[in-house]
Amino acid sequence: MTKLADHLSIGQVSERSGVPHTALRFYEDKGLIHSERSAGNQRRYARSVLRRIAFIRAAQRVGLSLEQISEALSTLPKDHAPTKADWTRLSRNWQAEIDARIDALQRLRDRLTGCVGCGCLSLRVCGLYNHDDQMARFGPGARLLKPAAEGGV
Repeated sequence: MTKLADHLSIGQVSERSGVPHTALRFYEDKGLIHSERSAGNQRRYARSVLRRIAFIRAAQRVGLSLEQISEALSTLPKDHAPTKADWTRLSRNWQAEIDARIDALQRLRDRLTGCVGCGCLSLRVCGLYNHDDQMARFGPGARLLKPAAEGGV
């Protein structure tokens, strides 16, 4: 059996992870992943970087920002391949935020269904219509679509 290489080139990491070279460099610039330099000044990544990249991509898929991902990864040693236990521990902190997003999307879906039913022809009773910008006093953004705890309906 052939021994796997301890370090991978940027091309090998890109091919194995499905992440473009440019994204790998960006992740490295942001401190999400790390490389060493070869004698020829080429990037060489520890094999553990593949799991870190999988962690980053999974976290992005659930809607986390790179800042949040960076914060989570900063709790691990820099060349540590995140484990299932790491993911479980770190993802607990994200559950409330993800639940709030799900709630907001469900409320949006429910309101849009109602709008489609009425065809938005009755702006006097539409829950999303903001006549004369009356919601401006509550601050910027789509205030009617935010959770009630944040000033929405």
